[in-house]
Amino acid sequence: MSLLSAHGITVRFGNEAVLSDVSLAIEPGEIVTILGPNGSGKSTLLRALLGILPLASGNITRMPGLRLGYVPQKLSIDRSMPMTVRRFLSLPVRVGDAEATDALARVGLPGLESRQMAGLSGGQFQRVLLARALLSAPQLLILDEPTQGLDQPGEAGFYRLIEEVRRETGAAILMVSHDLHVVMAASDRVICLNGHICCQGSPVVVSNAPEYRALFGLGSQGALALYQHQHDHSHEPDLVDAHGRAPTDPHHGHNHA
Repeated sequence: MSLLSAHGITVRFGNEAVLSDVSLAIEPGEIVTILGPNGSGKSTLLRALLGILPLASGNITRMPGLRLGYVPQKLSIDRSMPMTVRRFLSLPVRVGDAEATDALARVGLPGLESRQMAGLSGGQFQRVLLARALLSAPQLLILDEPTQGLDQPGEAGFYRLIEEVRRETGAAILMVSHDLHVVMAASDRVICLNGHICCQGSPVVVSNAPEYRALFGLGSQGALALYQHQHDHSHEPDLVDAHGRAPTDPHHGHNHA
């Protein structure tokens, strides 16, 4: 059974349809990345899947008892208010010292309990957000552009951490990213979004899709292929369009960069 699935969902802001007829499913243990230009509805889709935004049509189904973890795109901390990392990890639900220590160690920040949140670097801050999300032992971890504002080494390190989390916990991961060059190292499947699903499939397959190139340009193809994720699946999912049909372009599935 899928952990979470959306069936023909549409989200409107006033009279404008931000998402139209979007269908997708997240399976146990997979890492799925949503790519799309600014204004394509990526964050809106995540908020709809989380139940934060109402649907104009369609429906969302969750596996019974599904445990979700969420790392938002931005979280503002009042720098004039003292708050330690340890205190932050107990918001909104208090956790024990051992749990907090384990969570920080898992994200590579051992011993940071007494540090002030306002004094953390961008990369440390994002890892603390991830640690808090992991405290609920999620079966599905949802991340909204988790590396925004980080430099490329910071991004690469964070995505390696995400892959480790999947390997150690078995959690599925759904994330939005703007970064074409690093994120593909940790993706089993890519969904290209622009108000609707333009195409989806493995990174190397999507890189050849005309729909993807129309969104990101011909020059971006090499980034997807270069960082193709080597995973344990015996086969890669075929590219499909928004309606689940196989492509008709004879060049699909072949790297013709």
